[in-house]
This record gives sequence, structure tokens and C-alpha cells, in this order.
Amino acid sequence: MGVLIFFTSLNAEAGRKKVRLTVSEADAEIFVNGEPMGRGSLLLEIPSYTNATVNVKKTGYFTETITFYNTPGNPDPPKAFHVKMFVDDAYEASTQTDIANLDLELKTTKREDDAWLIINSVVLNYIDVIEVTDKETSYLRTAWQVQNFSKATIRTRVIIKMGARDPLSYKMKLISEIADKPGVSPKEDQSFKEWDRVLRKYAPLVTELPSRVQ
Repeated sequence: MGVLIFFTSLNAEAGRKKVRLTVSEADAEIFVNGEPMGRGSLLLEIPSYTNATVNVKKTGYFTETITFYNTPGNPDPPKAFHVKMFVDDAYEASTQTDIANLDLELKTTKREDDAWLIINSVVLNYIDVIEVTDKETSYLRTAWQVQNFSKATIRTRVIIKMGARDPLSYKMKLISEIADKPGVSPKEDQSFKEWDRVLRKYAPLVTELPSRVQ
């Protein structure tokens, strides 16, 4: 049995393959079978009868996944492999925020009619389709605004509702959600999840509306 183990180990060592891996982004993280192994470049060693799945990740770029095989019936891995990373266009068109999908209080000293007029006017400057508006209950909801990217669909909407009447205030929620593929209908709620980023064209609303209704 000891001899068998020795020869099996020797054969496995002899069948080991090596791949010199380089990445276009020098600070990109390299993971092999889920384990972090370095940044930017790596000498990948693949024992015989095993496969290695490599994930290359960097914030603002698409994750690249490559599987190298060292198992019977599969082509040998190359001696060198270069990973070209591509910018995530959804990330590039958006900005990080800590108030997406949260209620933001809008305090005002204006009369209710005047405040409601300003709110509608400002919202319409960003989203020109109002799905529901009710002055009596001070409730406004825009239609979903949808934008497709290479590997994602982003949907955005604004909801305004009454906060308190004395002193007068409102609550604004800027809803930003993402689906992990392009071309998703905004009606497919199950495909979307909350996103902690907001498309840049809507981000100024978060500061403009509170200042205008003060």
C-alpha cells in the first residue's frame, strides 16, 4: 500500500501543470477555487486530475472567470494566459450613496400648497412620468425609469409621501434597484434587488429637493 501511495503521489507531481497568469489591472484580486491567491499576476499550479477555476475581481470592473483543466479528456492549459478586464458601465454611470432606498425627511416652512407644487416641479425635472399623484394625501410615485447596461438593468423611481403636518414635512425615497442581466422588464420584481448606488443623472435630486422645499 505504501508503494502504491508513493507512485500515485509521484505521478500526480509529474502531471502538475503551470500557468503564468497576468491581468490587465495590476491591483485586481485573483481567486483560485474561491481562495484569494494574489493580485495582478500569479503562477498557477494545477495538480493532475484537478481543475482550477480562477475569478479575477476589481471594483468597477466585470468579474472574469476562467477554468483551467488538468483532467483526462480536456485540453492542457496554456503555459501563459492574460486576463483582459472590462469596465462595468453600470458602475461607471452611477455613484455610491447611503440614502438609496431609504426615507429621507424633507422639512419645510412653506405653505402646504406651495411645498407640494415645488416637489412636483423638481421631481418632473428628473423623471417626467408621474404614475400616481394625490394632492389630498400628499402622495406621489413616478413610473420606473429603466436603463440597460452590458450586464445589468437598472430601474429607478421616486416616492414622496406626507411626513408630518405640524411642523410640515414630507418623506422622499429614491428607489434604485439592479437586475443582473440586460433587457429585464421593470415589471419583473423578482429579478431586481436593492442597489447601493444611484445613476448619476438622478443623484442631484437628493440634494436639490430638500434645499428647494426648505
